[in-house]
Amino acid sequence: MLIQGFPADGVITVNRVILKAGYDVDDLQERVALLCENVKTYHSETGFIGGFVCLNAGFISNEGSTVGQAVVSPLKDREALIVTFWSSFAEHEQSHRSDTFQPLFKDVLELCENGNEETGYHLLWQGQAYAAADAEAARKAKAHFAAG
Repeated sequence: MLIQGFPADGVITVNRVILKAGYDVDDLQERVALLCENVKTYHSETGFIGGFVCLNAGFISNEGSTVGQAVVSPLKDREALIVTFWSSFAEHEQSHRSDTFQPLFKDVLELCENGNEETGYHLLWQGQAYAAADAEAARKAKAHFAAG
């Protein structure tokens, strides 16, 4: 399991941030770090399980994309996703009403060209790579049972 302790009925939230002109990744990292530290400190016992923040690296997979053959994303170093994992949507919503959270959240929103929409998701699958021996066993089993 990649997300330790994430329940089958848990909730994932995703914020998409596109930086306004005049702000950079350092601004984003500083403000989001303060926000994430707040959530860990005040909500680890009230529904928060974990999360991550990722930055658009600029490359686009032409092997995995079906819309054109772009080489570089125009949102490189300007777009980030803030992804959090919660026991329930109600607990997530309660965290956002926190007096300690709101000022930090507003500081992050000042950076956003796109405003903010936080979308909730249910996990359908998660997994990690096999160890070498397990991968070999999986290939052998697939070859054996696919042939029959």
